[in-house]
Amino acid sequence: MTSAPPPAAVPGPVAAAPTEPGALLLTGTVGAGKSTTADHVGELLAERGVPHAVVDLDELRRSWPAPPGDPFQQDLELENLRAVAGVYRRRGAARLVLAGVLEDRAARAAYAEAVGVPLTVCRLRLDVPAVRDRLDLRHAGYPSVLAWHRHRAGELHAILEDARVEDAVVDVEGLAPVEVAEAVLRAVGWDA
Repeated sequence: MTSAPPPAAVPGPVAAAPTEPGALLLTGTVGAGKSTTADHVGELLAERGVPHAVVDLDELRRSWPAPPGDPFQQDLELENLRAVAGVYRRRGAARLVLAGVLEDRAARAAYAEAVGVPLTVCRLRLDVPAVRDRLDLRHAGYPSVLAWHRHRAGELHAILEDARVEDAVVDVEGLAPVEVAEAVLRAVGWDA
């Protein structure tokens, strides 16, 4: 859950000029900053008066147990995304900001179909040792969870390097979260 104030309390313009519908999916390995960046992108869009919604895709599949053959519950995530994206679009969100993982072109096509608007993918890239440092802080006190995430960070980084499903890459090393969000908006052409 974001700490952002309710939409009515957000200062700034009420609405910008009409915005072309679109979706931005932030991808990257575990611990790269996808969810944090999505929140900051949402804040920047609100400041600019762009109607939008932010969706952390992990939350659309958070249930247990996973069905056989779908350990990351992608089918559940896509089914929920279709519904949520449709509601947000009907309620006026011109832009959807998603945080999640795309491992291949087939997944990219499925997510593009689910959101129902043009999809742009931006990968957040950070060296694996730096990601593991972040994970050590995030999962302190949960040794088995930390071990899984530390392993998955390297594995997923390699998958994403090979897959190249993104339209843009932002190297996040040394950047504050709002700087990453600004760099993402520039990289995907949403900074106007």
